[in-house]
Amino acid sequence: MENDKEFIPQKGGYRDLIAFQKATCIYDITYYFAHKFLDRTDRTVDQMIQAARSGRQNIAEGSAAATTSRETELKLTNVAKASLQELLLDYEDYLRQNGLVQWGISDVRTVKARDICKRHNDTEFYMKQIPSRSAEAIANIAIILIHQADTLLRLLIERQKADFLKNGGIREEMTRGRIAYRQQNGWKK
Repeated sequence: MENDKEFIPQKGGYRDLIAFQKATCIYDITYYFAHKFLDRTDRTVDQMIQAARSGRQNIAEGSAAATTSRETELKLTNVAKASLQELLLDYEDYLRQNGLVQWGISDVRTVKARDICKRHNDTEFYMKQIPSRSAEAIANIAIILIHQADTLLRLLIERQKADFLKNGGIREEMTRGRIAYRQQNGWKK
């Protein structure tokens, strides 16, 4: 085949996805938050960490599976999105149950944090900053990051759906590749 590079292109570049980078930040912040502010015997510690981990890991796994299954890629990206939504509720619950404030969408702290979170997708940045922040501030920063990751995942899912509609699944790509190979080599039906 003349253009072998396009036949079943390898996927899996998840580390370059901003959604994955944000999910990594969310995971690390959540790990810190859960161990610093929650009682170690509280089941919420494990639940929050696992939801954050699931958000991150399912982006990676979906991306890796994309080479052979766009359906699996879509499913796992949706699982990542759902896991982060579960984590969002845990942070909101923490704020409410502890009499802390969830910053409003137009609160000056939200606007400032949202701008900073837009510009930083590296976990090291957050891990240097959060030890000096209160539980309320960290939870609100995590909420902002979750909203940003959610938007990115929604856009990623739309792109994955469009790619599937345009190119189909692996079997369709293999059939197209086989037909092209036969045509190039003068094979008849």
